[in-house]
Amino acid sequence: MTEPPAAAVTSAVLAAPARLGGVRVLAIDGPSGAGKTTFARAVVAEFGRRGRRVTLIGTDEFATWDEPVAWWPRLRDGVLRELAVGRPGGYRRTEWPQGVPRLGASVVVAVPDVLVLEGVSAGRASVRPSLSHLCWVDEPDPAARLERAVERDGEASRERLSGWQAFERGWFAVDETPLHAHTSFGAVQLGYFD
Repeated sequence: MTEPPAAAVTSAVLAAPARLGGVRVLAIDGPSGAGKTTFARAVVAEFGRRGRRVTLIGTDEFATWDEPVAWWPRLRDGVLRELAVGRPGGYRRTEWPQGVPRLGASVVVAVPDVLVLEGVSAGRASVRPSLSHLCWVDEPDPAARLERAVERDGEASRERLSGWQAFERGWFAVDETPLHAHTSFGAVQLGYFD
């Protein structure tokens, strides 16, 4: 019997070498509304069951409508470079009071066994040399993904989310993220959506 997807990805990460100092990094990437966050939580729980110290950082803690991917230096400089030399890192989370993004609470990132980066652009080309594993989660129906994202973020976000989907199609085409994934899953294959 084959392992469930979260267990299989966990096993693959643990079998791969650490490439960010002593930290193994798993990126879970894919388009919005595909089920990445749900899958990331399942993987984090599996690492926990296996007794590994794991930290989950979502790209939603950085991205804004106007900066969907250009925020990367904050994660790279504040977290990845520090963890690579065995020091705790940190960043300021993007918060959305009254629907307007601003830098909010500071987050300290202790040195984990495994760092899970989840969200659109988590597996971008610039981080791939530091990844132990890149997982692509997709849902090929953009309308279904849009409806899930609107359900999550509210009807007032529909127009922005439609623009976001157009942006991410271009981003993934240029970055070629799916082509570099070690594993790929569809949302239905993961059992999250009918």
